[in-house]
Amino acid sequence: MIRRYTLPEMGAIWTDEARYGRWLAIELEACRAHARTGAIPRKDLAVILRKARFNVARIDFHEKKLQHDVLAFLASVGEKVGPSARFIHMGMTSYDVVDTALSIAMRDSAGLIMRETGRMSALLRRLASRHKRTVMVGRTHGVHAEPYALGLKFAIHFSESLRNLERLEHAREIVSYGKISGAVGNYAHLSPDLEARVLGRLGLRAAPVSTQVLQRDRHAEYLCTLAILAGSLEKLATEIRNLQRTEIMEMEEPFARGQRGSSAMPHKRNPVMCERICGLARVVRGYAAAGLENMVLWHERDLTNSSAERVIIPDATVAVYYMLHLALRVLSGLRVNRDRMKENLERSGGLVYSQRVMLALIKAGMTRERAYKLVQRHAMAAFNHGKSFRALLGSDPEVKRRMAPKALDACFDPQYYLRNAGRIYRRLGIR
Repeated sequence: MIRRYTLPEMGAIWTDEARYGRWLAIELEACRAHARTGAIPRKDLAVILRKARFNVARIDFHEKKLQHDVLAFLASVGEKVGPSARFIHMGMTSYDVVDTALSIAMRDSAGLIMRETGRMSALLRRLASRHKRTVMVGRTHGVHAEPYALGLKFAIHFSESLRNLERLEHAREIVSYGKISGAVGNYAHLSPDLEARVLGRLGLRAAPVSTQVLQRDRHAEYLCTLAILAGSLEKLATEIRNLQRTEIMEMEEPFARGQRGSSAMPHKRNPVMCERICGLARVVRGYAAAGLENMVLWHERDLTNSSAERVIIPDATVAVYYMLHLALRVLSGLRVNRDRMKENLERSGGLVYSQRVMLALIKAGMTRERAYKLVQRHAMAAFNHGKSFRALLGSDPEVKRRMAPKALDACFDPQYYLRNAGRIYRRLGIR
C-alpha cells in the first residue's frame, strides 16, 4: 500500500524487516524442537541461538542470484551463524516458514483492526444514544418517506459493526493456524509433535492436514471479512456524503481550520474523507476477489497464489485499518444540523404523514382502497401545486365527516413516529 494510506502501527507488521523477523523466529523454534529430540547437538543450538541474524540488504543480494527469497534469507543467516547453520531449516520446506509467518502477520493485523472496530462501535453507540430524539425525515429511494430518528441511523451502523466484530473474531481464528509438515505435507522428515511444539510457541495451532501450503480458503475468508468491513465503512461514508449535499446539508464531516476544499473554488467543503473511504472499499473488494481465485492450486501446490498474496493481504489490512482511522475521525467530528433536519422534514408540506392519515381514516371506517385514493389525491395536489397537505385534507368533506380537527392534527406529530424506537435501542443495549 502506498505510504499515503499506511499508518505506522499497521505498516510495521508488513515491513521486510518484520517479515524476516517472523521467519527467523520460526526457524529458531524449529531448531529448539529438533534439539529436544537430539537431532541438533546442544552446542550447535547454542551457536545458532547466539548468532542467528539476518541482513535485508544481503538477502536482496542473494535473491538476485538465487531467485528464491527463502534460500536468500537462509544464506544471509548462514553467513552470521557459520557451520552450525547446516541444522537450520532441517526437513522443512519454504512454505513451512512463509505460510506460518503469514498467519502470524494476519492474526496480529486482525487484532489491530478489531481494536479499531471496537472503538468505532463504541462511538456509534454513543451517537445513537445522543440522537434518540433527533427527528429527521427518513428516505426510501432517495425520496422523503416518514419521520425518522437520527439515532436509528447510528443504531443500524452500530448493530452492523457488532456483526463485523464477530466476523473478524472468526477470521482471526481461522488464520491462526500454521504448518511445519514438509514439502507435500506428509511429515516425511518432520513429525506432528515437532510441528505442534513449534506452532504452540508461536501462538498458533497446527492445521489438521496440509499440502505444501495451508489451504487458501482460510485466506479467502480473511479477505472477504475485510471486504465486508470495508463495505460497512463505505455504507456509513456514503450516508454522510449524501446528507452533506448542499440540497440536504443535514450532516457534514469535519473541516479543519486551514483546510482547502478546492484549488479553484474557495467556498468548497467537500466530504473528502468519506469519499476516500468509498474509493478504498472498491480496492479491498477487488483483493477479496483475488483471494477467492487463490483457493484453487494444482495438486499439492503451485505458485499462482504467491505473487497475488504479496500484494493483496498486506494491502487489504493496511487499507482497512486506514479506513477505520478515517471513519473514527469523521464520526468524532461529525457536524449535525438539527435545524436543517427540521426544515427538510417540513419541506414537503406534511406529505410524510400520509400513511398515518390513511390509517386513521381506515380506523374511522373507510375502506383501505378508498382511504388510499383519497389521501393520494390530496398528496399529489399538494405536491404538484405547492399547497398545504393538511389544509387540503381539512377541507375535504369526507375527511371532516370521519375525523375531528384535533384527530387530524395528531396525525402530523413527528414524535409519534419515535414512540417504539426505545425498544430498538434497548434491544441493542443503547441507553
